[in-house]
Amino acid sequence: MAATTPSRSGTVFIIDDDASFLKSMSRLLGAVGYTVRAFESAREFLEQLGPETCGCVVTDLQMPGMDGLKMQEALAKTANPLPVIFLTGQGDIPKTVSAMRSGAEDFLTKRAPKEEVLAAIERAFERETQERQERGRLRDLRHRFHDLSERELEVLGHVVQGKMNKEIAADLNINERTVKLHRTNLTRKLKVQSVAELTRLADEARLFKAG
Repeated sequence: MAATTPSRSGTVFIIDDDASFLKSMSRLLGAVGYTVRAFESAREFLEQLGPETCGCVVTDLQMPGMDGLKMQEALAKTANPLPVIFLTGQGDIPKTVSAMRSGAEDFLTKRAPKEEVLAAIERAFERETQERQERGRLRDLRHRFHDLSERELEVLGHVVQGKMNKEIAADLNINERTVKLHRTNLTRKLKVQSVAELTRLADEARLFKAG
């Protein structure tokens, strides 16, 4: 079977406190065509991560200071949560489960065949592309709600709950005619024709928390 050929743009960020392993892995991935950046600590990597950085992370599990699981947790809280692949010599079942539940793309040992590592990286690149596109779509969608007034957002929140104008007016202590005016403004500003479309957009933009 032929080795996986890199097909994605972006960078593989390798994090490992073992300098010799870091060097050999960087050389391996560079030789097959990946752009690689190497870091000896998780904090060093996180400090340079930008919001538009593309790629994936290949990290050791046990490291001084911030370990791989803590790095994964911190990365997930950023505006750019790149996919993570664990490549370690000290994995165990509880830590593997924890990593996978937190969204790791894969959890491999350092003795894993090169083909498995490359395949995991390609999956991570594909996932990163899809997730970046989804974040962009969500950001663009939320911009459509940017020009709504505070009161219009309040009315919208009641509309998506399926409430009638009379109920909304009572809840907000305004008259029913004002509610109708706000609803007209909502459909005009958001360029929708029905309550169903309005509800779908609000749901996709995740404007209101469930419950």
